[in-house]
Amino acid sequence: MEISDKLLCLFNADVREEGDRYLVEVPKREVETGSIEPGEAYRVALISRAVESPSEATETEQPTSEPQPPVEPGELRYVEIEDIGKQGDGIARVERGYVIIVPGTEIGDRVKIEVSEVKSNFAVGEVIEEEI
Repeated sequence: MEISDKLLCLFNADVREEGDRYLVEVPKREVETGSIEPGEAYRVALISRAVESPSEATETEQPTSEPQPPVEPGELRYVEIEDIGKQGDGIARVERGYVIIVPGTEIGDRVKIEVSEVKSNFAVGEVIEEEI
């Protein structure tokens, strides 16, 4: 599956029936981190819960038992610093609790970062815009 470079956020949600319409709830953290704004219109893509069979996977995809990091090097993100690490760097958490270490930040800072390094269990981001 190919993901657009214009992807703002990614989360799991239940579809709920309400009268003559269906609702998908956006987690509060996506609005609070600045990924999206209330009152704006967005395109929504729904991805099936069905799992691909091995014959459907492309030859270039390598199967893995571990989830892949939810960020990529060079990606821009709005994050809120939730904690401070042992070395004094700010820590933000994104999808599935994945950690992004952001040097030079404090708890409560809301910043725009560029992901500079990605590892299987954490990433490092550099502040490109302070206090959003």
